[in-house]
Amino acid sequence: MDTVQIFDTTLRDGEQSPGFSMNREEKLRLAHQIEELGADIIEAGFPIASPGDLEATRAVAAEIKGCRVAALARAVQADVDAALKGLEPAAKPRLHLFLATSDLHLKYKLRATREEAFDRIVKMIRFGKAHCEEVEFSAEDASRTDIDFLCEVVLAAIEAGATIINLPDTVGYSTPAEYAEMFRAVRARVGHPEAVLSAHCHDDLGLAVANSLAAIEGGVRQIECTINGIGERAGNASLEELIVALHVRQNHYQVETHINLEKLYPASRLLSQITGIGVPPNKAVVGANAFAHEAGIHQDGILKNPLTYEIIVPEKVGVPARKLVLGKHSGRNAFRARLAELGYDTTDSELAECYRMAMAQADAEKEIRDRDLVDIILRVRRQSPAPAAAGSGTIAH
Repeated sequence: MDTVQIFDTTLRDGEQSPGFSMNREEKLRLAHQIEELGADIIEAGFPIASPGDLEATRAVAAEIKGCRVAALARAVQADVDAALKGLEPAAKPRLHLFLATSDLHLKYKLRATREEAFDRIVKMIRFGKAHCEEVEFSAEDASRTDIDFLCEVVLAAIEAGATIINLPDTVGYSTPAEYAEMFRAVRARVGHPEAVLSAHCHDDLGLAVANSLAAIEGGVRQIECTINGIGERAGNASLEELIVALHVRQNHYQVETHINLEKLYPASRLLSQITGIGVPPNKAVVGANAFAHEAGIHQDGILKNPLTYEIIVPEKVGVPARKLVLGKHSGRNAFRARLAELGYDTTDSELAECYRMAMAQADAEKEIRDRDLVDIILRVRRQSPAPAAAGSGTIAH
């Protein structure tokens, strides 16, 4: 079974998202967590961006030994020099060069011709390769690049020394079918099967994970993603969603990763702790409601067999336990189970009265907490007549 490399760019692309900036110490804490998670490559930063980012990149490169450390640079000499300086302490460095290739970016952003961009790409890859064993090239806005020009650039990048070719959906414009077909076309027309194709997707249309999965079907064997899906604008492909999809549907995708699933939730929580920004409750895999159930039909199914409404058990991804939320949609079986967990075995009549009282309260308060439930069962039992003592009653004549 093929292995898909996981390129974690939380410290670089993720950090560029407003509100997610991290200092040197915070980056180091998270880098160690990502290393423990099992990522193959950690993109530590964009060293030309600031002295602090250069320092943080060097710190990560010096401490992380279990996986590769990458630094980003535009195809500009000053950028490449800064990235190489940031990677100096790395045991396994990767220089990550990029330049836009779409006509839109060339005309309005770079104000350069295709020929000028082509020459810059080849020149900087050759220079980078002379100073770093492993070079990755990203054709920014690849999904909106003319396919003929894109193939020319990819071929030239490989021949100049790049061994990883990343074709990003930079603005989240592509659809899964289009994105997969782009990779198939590039592979068929360029050849060089030894080069690893990589995908980097943004979530502007909510398709980042879907596009990344489609790219794998199109032959990609490296995915660039972030914890909690953070990143520019609407974010990047969510690492935890991607990994769980590949695990649950491994029979379909026929690939594996080196990620330790049980470390997904701890990594998500650490990122939230460092940045002070939590994930939405309905976020897949790591959201507060990802393994929470309120509907009575769902709760009944979960109590009988969790597979009825969960495609992966919460403990598998590091979530401590599922949660059966008691509210107005809950059924009697969920109330009976929770009361039993709290130490109160109930008769059918007690359960019926508890359920009636809880439903009345749930309409007003939305959720019945454990202390509410204990209060209800105690009130029910105070209202009920005490059972007759053994041996008492009228003597038969």
